[in-house]
Amino acid sequence: MQVQRQLRVSFAGLAFVLAGNTVAFAFQTAPTTAPQTGQTTAQTPPPAQGQTPPQQPPPPTPPAEYKETIVVSASKTEQQLVDAPATMTIIGARELSVAPSGGYGDLLRNVPGLNITQISARDINVTSRGATGSLATSQLAVLDGRSIYQDFFGFVMWDFMPANLDEIKRIEVIRGPASAVWGANALNGVINVLTKSPREMAGSTFTIGVGALDREVNNDGAESGQIFYVRGSHAAAVNDRWAYKISAGSYFSDALARPTGAIPNGTGTQYPTYTNNGTLQPKLDARFDYDFADTTKKLQFAAGVGGTDGVMHTGIGPFDIDRGAKMGYWKVNYAKNALRVQAFMNFLNGNATNLVSVTPAAQPIALDFDTKTFDIELGDTRLVQNKHVLTYGGNLRFNHFDLTIAPDEHSRTEGGAYVQDEFMLSTMYRIVAGARVDKFSSIDNAVFSPRVALVIKPKPEQSVRVSYNRAFRAPSMVNNNLKTTIGTPLPLGAINPAFAPLGTYYVPTDAIGNKDLTQEHIDMFEVAYTATIRNRASISAAWYYSKFSEQIFFTNIIDGVPQIWGPTPPPPGWPLPPAVWGLVYQNGIIFPKTYSYDNLGTVKSKGLELGLDGLIRNNWTGFINYSFQADPIPEFPGLTEAQALAEINIPAKHLFNTGVTYTSPSWFGTLAVSHSDKAYWQDVLDSRYSGYTDPYTSVNMTVGAKFGGHYSAALKIGNLGNTKIQQHIFGDIVKRSIVGEFKVNLPK
Repeated sequence: MQVQRQLRVSFAGLAFVLAGNTVAFAFQTAPTTAPQTGQTTAQTPPPAQGQTPPQQPPPPTPPAEYKETIVVSASKTEQQLVDAPATMTIIGARELSVAPSGGYGDLLRNVPGLNITQISARDINVTSRGATGSLATSQLAVLDGRSIYQDFFGFVMWDFMPANLDEIKRIEVIRGPASAVWGANALNGVINVLTKSPREMAGSTFTIGVGALDREVNNDGAESGQIFYVRGSHAAAVNDRWAYKISAGSYFSDALARPTGAIPNGTGTQYPTYTNNGTLQPKLDARFDYDFADTTKKLQFAAGVGGTDGVMHTGIGPFDIDRGAKMGYWKVNYAKNALRVQAFMNFLNGNATNLVSVTPAAQPIALDFDTKTFDIELGDTRLVQNKHVLTYGGNLRFNHFDLTIAPDEHSRTEGGAYVQDEFMLSTMYRIVAGARVDKFSSIDNAVFSPRVALVIKPKPEQSVRVSYNRAFRAPSMVNNNLKTTIGTPLPLGAINPAFAPLGTYYVPTDAIGNKDLTQEHIDMFEVAYTATIRNRASISAAWYYSKFSEQIFFTNIIDGVPQIWGPTPPPPGWPLPPAVWGLVYQNGIIFPKTYSYDNLGTVKSKGLELGLDGLIRNNWTGFINYSFQADPIPEFPGLTEAQALAEINIPAKHLFNTGVTYTSPSWFGTLAVSHSDKAYWQDVLDSRYSGYTDPYTSVNMTVGAKFGGHYSAALKIGNLGNTKIQQHIFGDIVKRSIVGEFKVNLPK
């Protein structure tokens, strides 16, 4: 049945693309009409009778550009990368065109300082300059400026990114705090995915990929899984005013392998067994652009919807998202010169069932979610006295929530405004200073997020930056209002065989929110260097020190006191005499009584990032980068050092990435190596499920050919060495995947 549904979605996507291609060819072969005023036409004379029409040349390979790279994410206005007041990495067209995987986790893995975990076939988490986890809450992700951060839970569902890989122009990654212009939740950074306009991608594309993934662990003889995806787009300019693009696709992956046996933490706790599921992710997206006669003004409309299913990991265990869960949006953008006005609405709804955690009545915990977010934003940039680049703006957001596990709040309002001045003291020195103020209906006081940077440019292509940034994350609706009870099974026969007929008692643990939470915030000091070397390569270096304050943790230690069931009284519904419960406690079998969210204190950290990428020769480019992340130092009042360390995830101390890419009119390929040191995880269920993951090295490869002017075929291999990679202590096992991809590109 699952395969049939997969095929139906795939054939629907195929039919869409074929229809788009037919329309494209109809436009290409239709008789040319007289051009409108202001338009020009260029026609190729038809070939003489008996002659073969000339072949279209293959699409040009994106050039390796390192000079005057323009970015928009650092200050929400266009500026050169060397002038940006934050450390940034750009993933450009060349890297995207040969990526071994279309998954955002694999695309971002080569960025220095980014910590990536893939925990299931659909569950990817990303955090910059700090440990990520089962729900990464501190990294903001936006698509063309529209937030896809899920405010109700406080995380990003990357499978709901509606843009297909072929539509992306570049990805801009801010490594470090960015609330001074982006507001809440840009705590550790921002990932801004920028797509091509309809005119930039005029024509039709169709891509299909078929492959397999290895799922055998410890010679268990598990069958290989399947990977299948199809995507396509059609874009055209209707006239000199209107242009549009429509895209659709579907991605399917079987479940990854689950770890078995004892969790490697010395407690003897076994990995829980449950039916692990893959994911099916259909999507449909459309955009319409209107260019005014006044070329300084533009109007854009966009809307789309994406679906998903599969396993989502949380602090109370993995949830299986039912098929039919979807996220949709609409967006309107107006721009005149640097002035931008944007309004968008996101809606998300679906159902999920916990695969491990049950209620005290032994029923799986259910999660039904229905959320809506409406946001309006304005921003502008002005040049004042030829010395000040003044950027300012703000937004207002309204949220509506309906969640079964957090029933006590249904709406939330937030808003903020920012201003930033880039003061050019001279051609060599400039100061960037700015701040943002935000107010949430769920937080008593307004939140202030400043930034200041001194940028020194000894040469136009070099800069040294000394900066300070503060950013914050507001408590999510679940942080404030979680309300559910988890039952931990205790077989009574394990206490005494005589009690076996009474079956299993489920010890209740309340998981509740905390309405008194304040925002968590980070202060980061940074020294960074960015330069272009002879227009052939870029080099970067950054050292940072951060202090994470009032960090929100899901913990059973409240005000320094562990919330556990003591020897007396026994929990509600205990079927045996109270003295028997006391005996259980005296034998060291301890059960938590309450879990909640709490602002525990401060976590200090520091790190170093080094990177080099550039043109090696002719069609060859390469990159290499290294990141050092020192062990974080938590300081939690009322907790010992060991207790504090047990409450936090600890990131890999060393990250290393290197790769080489070849592109030519006929051939292309890439080989990339990523290495991650061991990391510590404690954010799923209780301490029995915490522990370290082993260091791992992954080698990914793409090799392909272009032919016929419009076609390409590629072989994409992830984890070439087929090593056993577990990126989270509770996560799935990632083994080798092999995909064959065929692409058709029909430019207009």
